Amino acid sequence: MQYNRIHKGKFISRPNRFIAYVELDKRIEVCHVKNTGRLKELLTPGAVVYVEDSENPGRKTKYDLIAVEKGSMLVNMDSQAPNRAVRKWLEAGGLYPKPRRICPEYKYGDSKIDFYIEDESRRALLEVKGVTLEREGVAAFPDAPTERGIKHIRHLIQALKDGYEAYVIFVIQFKPVSCFVPNDLTHPAFGQALREASCAGVNILAYDCRVEPDRMELDKRVEVKL
Repeated sequence: MQYNRIHKGKFISRPNRFIAYVELDKRIEVCHVKNTGRLKELLTPGAVVYVEDSENPGRKTKYDLIAVEKGSMLVNMDSQAPNRAVRKWLEAGGLYPKPRRICPEYKYGDSKIDFYIEDESRRALLEVKGVTLEREGVAAFPDAPTERGIKHIRHLIQALKDGYEAYVIFVIQFKPVSCFVPNDLTHPAFGQALREASCAGVNILAYDCRVEPDRMELDKRVEVKL
């Protein structure tokens, strides 16, 4: 996936989940944060960040916060990027070599699962989770409790019983990384739900990404340690 009109700046502060103050060309701009996670280990005062011009000229915030440098690592923090990257991966045959149908935001039960995919003989539901949390080379999810995430995991277990294949793909929005783990320190119930899903037959996948200030794409499969 590709961004347009990227600017390099310096992070100042984040007064709430939705906006951040960023220094651009010696002026302070209010930017929209495209990720409502905590991001405390990423958005530190003085961190180098990358913002994109908003496509909506009437919006109060003229820029969207896209990526941040964490040491030598560039982390994409756009919560919409994982789904867009996975869509391209699916279209290129990442899951089924010749997909006949790819449907985003598929209604299943009382939730919307990120993707429904089918080919000539199979059908699958796939849930996407973006990962921005890194500790000593290990990627982890979530960075904050997610009851919604547990609900989607439960739906995927039910989907197996209804004849679907079921997948969770953790899109690690940076590299390098040695492996992926559920973040049991922050939300042990999510980790437990993920382990139950794996035992039931849900496929748990993780991929890292090639990240540049103006683009992000899935790269290599990463070991999942449950």
